[in-house]
Amino acid sequence: MRAIWDAGEPSTVEAVHQTVSRARTLKEATTRTLLRRLEQKGYLKHEENGRAYVYEAVEPARSLAARAVRQIIDRFCQGSVEELVSGMVDAKVISKGEMERLEEFVRTRKQGGK
Repeated sequence: MRAIWDAGEPSTVEAVHQTVSRARTLKEATTRTLLRRLEQKGYLKHEENGRAYVYEAVEPARSLAARAVRQIIDRFCQGSVEELVSGMVDAKVISKGEMERLEEFVRTRKQGGK
């Protein structure tokens, strides 16, 4: 997914494979399979350009991350955002600086800002 998002435009299997293979040893067929599975799960869509499949993300990274977090909250925190955040604070997953930035973010949103 990161390779698709970082490209900023629809990408062929070959282009995704070139990006991913810089960090991992994968065959192009494996990359093709992963892209197909991500499409089956609803994260990607493709168009055919000649014989090549050109993939693009269905939604931006931030939206997908929010959806994934919502699933975690529902499954592990009985639907409570507060339980998730307090658990992250207690486990020191969120630093003091991050808490301050989040606090400012929430304050700005409450006041109707962006």
